[in-house]
Amino acid sequence: MDTRAEQLTAGDFTEAAEPFGLFEQWLAEAKAKEINDPDAMALATVDADGMPNVRMVLCRGFDSRGPVFYTNAESAKGGELLGAHKAAALFHWKSLRRQVRIRGPVEVVDDAQSDAYFASRPRDSRIGAWASQQSRPLESRFALEKAVAKFAAKYAIGEVPRPPYWKGFRIRPVQFEFWSDGAFRLHNRIDFRRDAPDGDWRKQRLYP
Repeated sequence: MDTRAEQLTAGDFTEAAEPFGLFEQWLAEAKAKEINDPDAMALATVDADGMPNVRMVLCRGFDSRGPVFYTNAESAKGGELLGAHKAAALFHWKSLRRQVRIRGPVEVVDDAQSDAYFASRPRDSRIGAWASQQSRPLESRFALEKAVAKFAAKYAIGEVPRPPYWKGFRIRPVQFEFWSDGAFRLHNRIDFRRDAPDGDWRKQRLYP
């Protein structure tokens, strides 16, 4: 097995001129090393009162426009994303002793992309998306199972369509921070920032 991921020095990543290629490299190395969910990220949002929320979600796509994830837009998470149109994400890969922080405005991906990803999910997960009124009070587990049975019967034949409230969201990064563990807590941190999602990157090293 290639052990390069275990042997990277500070100079190997601090020399990167832009963050997207470096992130893709780190994500690929994480997928080769992490046992569980290398594409998991902590997603932070704020509500209408400015109170923060954070939860784990799965990054289901990444390109030069930023990371994409999917959720029920009528959930607490969805409401906060649509209300503030801003979010932060943290990828932490414990086995590699690395993390990446991303911040930026949020946009809704187009319906075609959401449809394509929804269609790739297991059938039971698609039924679950119809049955779950995400984040809202649930009177009992039986009520959820009853809803699942209802939609399983409704879509017993043919494809399960995407619910109109089930959407993809993309963070358009204006900041990346790459962190790599260092001896005696003298960690390596490189920060990339720009003023807008189409702006030029500024790079600087940060104290641990």
